[in-house]
Amino acid sequence: MNKKVILTGDRPTGRLHVGHYIGSLKNRVRLQNTGDYHPFIMIADTQALTDNARDPEKIRTSLVQVALDYLAVGLDPTISTIFVQSQIPALFELTAYYMDLVTVSRLERNPTVKAEIKQKGFTESLPVGFLNYPVSQAADITAFKATLVPVGDDQAPMLEQTREIVRTFNRVYNCQVLVEPEGYFPTQGQGRLPGLDGNAKMSKSLNNAIYLSDDAATVKQKIMSMYTDPGHIHVEDPGKVEGNTVFTYLDIFAPDKDKVAELKEDYQKGGLGDVKIKRYLNEVMEAELSPIRARRAHFEQNLAEVEEMLVAGSDQANQVANQTLTEVREAIGLNYFKR
Repeated sequence: MNKKVILTGDRPTGRLHVGHYIGSLKNRVRLQNTGDYHPFIMIADTQALTDNARDPEKIRTSLVQVALDYLAVGLDPTISTIFVQSQIPALFELTAYYMDLVTVSRLERNPTVKAEIKQKGFTESLPVGFLNYPVSQAADITAFKATLVPVGDDQAPMLEQTREIVRTFNRVYNCQVLVEPEGYFPTQGQGRLPGLDGNAKMSKSLNNAIYLSDDAATVKQKIMSMYTDPGHIHVEDPGKVEGNTVFTYLDIFAPDKDKVAELKEDYQKGGLGDVKIKRYLNEVMEAELSPIRARRAHFEQNLAEVEEMLVAGSDQANQVANQTLTEVREAIGLNYFKR
């Protein structure tokens, strides 16, 4: 049976948190374990450099942390190919060829790129590499002929740009070398976890995250400080469930949905304190995070094994990407000399 190919990954700009876990990591493990897919999982260090080029140490340090988080959640390097983007030279050559098929104005119209440029405060200081990263991303996806790309809703424009590049390349060079990928989107309402402070997004930069590597005491402390209902001052006061971060987390993580429904009802009537629901959330989160924490601790004691895994995965990824690059060069007509 030919397995469908998945391409996904993360930028190594810090440790991964439970937002990454719910938004993508847990789903990757599930898809991996079905046996129907061959996942290529990329640690996108080159992409991370597009806005961190002056702080390469941050990337180097985070790369190992991301690899540990991958292994901790259950990604299996004997099933999934886990590799480092910068170690795959074919990706850079493919990017160069695709750049000739995309206009600057098209890149500037990409809604995701526009939003991130504004978020990062780039004006005249916008790096060319950052503007160009949708093209680089297209190279990442097409190098492995991925048919499925798990993405959040906010990344849909990026995927569409890849699909455009594939169609343009195949039309211009009268071939079917590149594969047009489909998006795999999270279930409605499960793609993004709010921050501990009630902010719409859990973020490393906002310091409002529970990390997969946090110990039990740290997780408890963060949960006890979570945003709830500012109007719920006394236990007997009726409380709001909507926008209450604790209940948002319980809806996602708690397996006992009946109990969560009962807690919501009691909270809304009044007579249920924030401390009680936070303690229950802590129990739920510990049940989820404790096995992850234990696996991570094991691999932290075997960093040489983690490095070997990344080397082996990058070697395997190189073989696949080089084959695609050969086909691309042949389609363009660049293989002048037969050796």
